[in-house]
Amino acid sequence: MPDPRPPPAYVRTPTAAFLSSLAVDRSLARVDLAGSVVHAEMLGRANLVTPDEAKALTDGLRAVAAEVADGRFAWRDDLEDVHTNVEVRLTELVGAVGGKLHTARSRNDQIALDERLYLREAVASVASRLAKLEGSLLARASVSTAVPMPGYTHLQRAQPVTVAHYLLAHFWRFDRDLDRLFATEGRANVSPLGAGALAGSTLPIDPTYVAARLGFDRAFENSLDAVSDRDPLVELLFDLALLAVHASGFAEEVVVFASKEFGFIERTPALGGGSSLMPQKCNPDAAELVRAKAGGAIGDLVTLLAVLKGLPLAYDRDLQEDKAPVLRAVATLSSVLDTVDVLVRTLAFDPGRVAEAAADPELYATDLAERLVAGGVPFREAHEAVGSFYRSAGGAPATEALRVAAANLPRAGDDASVRAALDLRGSPGGPAPLAVAHQLSLARSRLAARTTSLSSLDRKVRRIGEILDGERT
Repeated sequence: MPDPRPPPAYVRTPTAAFLSSLAVDRSLARVDLAGSVVHAEMLGRANLVTPDEAKALTDGLRAVAAEVADGRFAWRDDLEDVHTNVEVRLTELVGAVGGKLHTARSRNDQIALDERLYLREAVASVASRLAKLEGSLLARASVSTAVPMPGYTHLQRAQPVTVAHYLLAHFWRFDRDLDRLFATEGRANVSPLGAGALAGSTLPIDPTYVAARLGFDRAFENSLDAVSDRDPLVELLFDLALLAVHASGFAEEVVVFASKEFGFIERTPALGGGSSLMPQKCNPDAAELVRAKAGGAIGDLVTLLAVLKGLPLAYDRDLQEDKAPVLRAVATLSSVLDTVDVLVRTLAFDPGRVAEAAADPELYATDLAERLVAGGVPFREAHEAVGSFYRSAGGAPATEALRVAAANLPRAGDDASVRAALDLRGSPGGPAPLAVAHQLSLARSRLAARTTSLSSLDRKVRRIGEILDGERT
């Protein structure tokens, strides 16, 4: 049955269904309500509403928040967006004073505020998953410091590393992603509320109070910029897109290493399911989907950049399309990170298979050249001699130094010689067990620092709940 109450005049139009953003922005209701509570508090402090009116507004908004939280809130599609739905319901609860909530505020600065509060929560959610994944990588690396495996360039065996060194390479990739997320949140931690539609207000508002109460570092510097700035959302989407690319690269290696051609990773149930036709199959479905979902995250970034391209200051209705790609990308990367964490924790490397591959004599060609260099041979001369030696399968004429050095190379089935060769690769950041132990120590310290940063961010996120619960922060 249609609601008999007509919507406010500012949302009445024959194209109302096309203009509606409620399906997307209703997910911002919680942060929208928290921002409104603080705005009402500010109106009371500035004597723009009486103390009783301020209390009626904040109590009513918290009642609406409770309805939203437990699913009792009756969303009206004809009210276009989350802001209008909240304001209309508030007025039903508290009467005409509800109409004073929008004093000195526009939907333009209101949605800009909502998006920055949402970004804070999104970063905290994704960052917590990313920190958990980093911890899983460290746990697996710490028990694999002496397990040799080939390192690859061009997907061709190149030089020896260890399983721990390989896993730590992904740790540092993901740690840069985590660093970018924290930096994005830091730059976004500026409150736009008080900018109005584009030119502030003639009333004695206090944007600084709102900023501090909501946990922002400061209020905006320019009202035109404040209502139109979507840089934080673009940065978040870039962070997520690059994170998806890194996850996709790891997933590709899981797919390859789990194939029988490599056999480095056992095909465990966590990798995916079987074939509907071929009973023998155990496919790396989870890794393949992680790989595929990077395309969506990249597309979300391009979508928002295309929306923003060429927009004049200050607010344009095009900006209504900024939220869907962000919400979609955050949901995608949350599921991707949860899945990659399961993959990491359940990876079962075949130590015999990787050790056998690591004993391939060709992996040690560079070592052989460097032994000649240590004896005074110019590198280019050593490079040519060793290349000829390997191309002729050891049958090329060789100097005495080359023959002696080649005789000491690791041999298939000789684990001790492989470990001895790895021990020599102790340059900073290298795969020698001692170098990896140092790298593990650095990584643990880095993750501890990230965890501290995450705790600080979580405290800001909890502020929203405290505001809605009526607590002073």
